[in-house]
Amino acid sequence: MTARMKKVHSLKGQITGTFIGLLLLSILTIFIINGLFLESYYVSKKTEVLSDARDMLSRLDIDALVHDDGTSEELSSDIIKQGTQNNLSLVVINADNSKYICWPENEDQLRSKLFFGYASDLDTDKGKGRILEETERYVMQKIHDRFTGMDYVECWGRFENGNYFLVRSPLESIRESAAISNKFYFFVGIIIIVISGILISAVTRRITKPIYELTGLSQKMSNLDFETRYTSHSNNEIDVLGDNFNKMSSQLESTISKLKSANNKLQQDIADRVKIDEMRKEFLDNVSHELKTPIALVQGYAEGLKENINDDPESMEFYCDVIIDEASKMNKMVRNLLTLNQLESGRDAAVMERFDLIALIRGVLSTMDIMIQQKEAKILFTGKEPVYVWADEFKTEEVVTNYVSNALNHLDGEREIEIKVLMDGEERVKVTVFNTGSPIPEADIPNLWNKFYKVDKARTREYGGSGIGLSIVKAILEGMNQKYGVENFDNGVEFWFTLDRK
Repeated sequence: MTARMKKVHSLKGQITGTFIGLLLLSILTIFIINGLFLESYYVSKKTEVLSDARDMLSRLDIDALVHDDGTSEELSSDIIKQGTQNNLSLVVINADNSKYICWPENEDQLRSKLFFGYASDLDTDKGKGRILEETERYVMQKIHDRFTGMDYVECWGRFENGNYFLVRSPLESIRESAAISNKFYFFVGIIIIVISGILISAVTRRITKPIYELTGLSQKMSNLDFETRYTSHSNNEIDVLGDNFNKMSSQLESTISKLKSANNKLQQDIADRVKIDEMRKEFLDNVSHELKTPIALVQGYAEGLKENINDDPESMEFYCDVIIDEASKMNKMVRNLLTLNQLESGRDAAVMERFDLIALIRGVLSTMDIMIQQKEAKILFTGKEPVYVWADEFKTEEVVTNYVSNALNHLDGEREIEIKVLMDGEERVKVTVFNTGSPIPEADIPNLWNKFYKVDKARTREYGGSGIGLSIVKAILEGMNQKYGVENFDNGVEFWFTLDRK
């Protein structure tokens, strides 16, 4: 059943969204606070301002400020400053309404409101406002003035000297300020959100870049790809995590490399064991097959001698010759097998020395002269000048002997064997042994170097071959790191091998 993929959200998007959401929440909170609490806060502050103004007015001497002819002195600069800064309107009236002071001067309407509304205890506006604070001497209230159509915070009452007072400040200014500030916050908030979004996006990109790199690194590690390394530098704990990822990646790569090497070695050991078992079985089959015929012949002719089947001297001599010949073939095959076994097992390592290759070939031909004459072969070898090479002289002699012997056993046609020593570049020589006769079938060429392989079994049996000679050649030349091969021609076959000159 296919596992359901978990939906992954971008860390950069989450951080950016969170910060922008907090900004929006902050701006929205400011709007709400302005709408719900700014006016109340403003009113509470205005009550303090009105209380200060009341204290200042309580120290006024109306009789001294207002003359009998109706003219009045200027108010003190402190009162004017206080009124101007806090947008106040004020009026003070003596007990019999004969003298009064208004500020600003066009606030005479307050005089009528104070004296005829509040001071005379008329019900014109009294009781219609919301009382904020009340004592025996004054009342602090929030009220709507139907004449101006505005709301005010005002303080009115009577001083100990009998004078009445009224001080008030409109609420429209704070409401207008709140509306203006909300608009200002709205536009500023949009600008802040845009700018903050860009800045937050840039900052989060820098913060999340190493995290994205670590994510990609972990994905590659899960796919057993350990080449990539953490390279970012954020100068914080992420760098420590990245360094730990790099160490873990290196350790995993090393461990997996060791495991792969061990696994490859194990597989190779298993393959080698299987190959050895197959080779052992094949070797036993081949040896059994090769020894079966000579042993049967030796046994048959020996029994014939014992039972005196033919008791004439000629027959007995023939029987003895067959037994000796077959025994010689078995002895030769066993010696070749021992030689091949030593070469393949590495117990008979090559001893490198410098010698004259031309002299070696002439020595081989001289040793095989009787066999050459029996085969009526014509040897073509014109080498005269010494050619020195580096190789194992004894094993090289065995290679040349095998090649020449093989050529003699497969001669046909003009019955010629041509041996050449050719320069193969500056560092090597190439020795070729050509014999006239029938070419080797192309299908058989790859198998020529295998043990016990015979192209023409009847002919091989005729000259006592066991199919081991070329296997010995292969083992010798590979032990000296040299090349070898065979090439067909229209009128014969050429075997060759190389040796080092330097």
